[in-house]
Amino acid sequence: MDSQQSAELLAGTGLKGNADRGGRRQVTLVSLERWQELMDQVGGNLGPNARRANLVLSDVDLENTRGRVLCIGPSRLLIAGETRPCEQMEQAAPGLQRAMRERWGGGAYAEVVTAGTVAVGDNVSWDPDTSV
Repeated sequence: MDSQQSAELLAGTGLKGNADRGGRRQVTLVSLERWQELMDQVGGNLGPNARRANLVLSDVDLENTRGRVLCIGPSRLLIAGETRPCEQMEQAAPGLQRAMRERWGGGAYAEVVTAGTVAVGDNVSWDPDTSV
């Protein structure tokens, strides 16, 4: 996937211009720090774009966050579940697929609750009121 400086998130749909839109898996997220842990674990040197997630987040732990609302800039995302790693991750680095199965290493997927344009450097926080 190509890195972008900003992206438009559409409520109930997902990332504008993304081929896979709608359903519960509208946006995929990965933690930069968790990705770096995985690379250390498998002795890899891949950037987080190898994960093919829509958004790479820094300083956000996604483990066990199903049902929580993540605020990114003006947007709100309801975490719907854990993104399970596919065989492409094993092809990218031996042992990576298995390592990603622990502690939500594959990241999370979410539904867009509140639309908006998100950009690199936007504030990211958990909504204390997880109701949507």
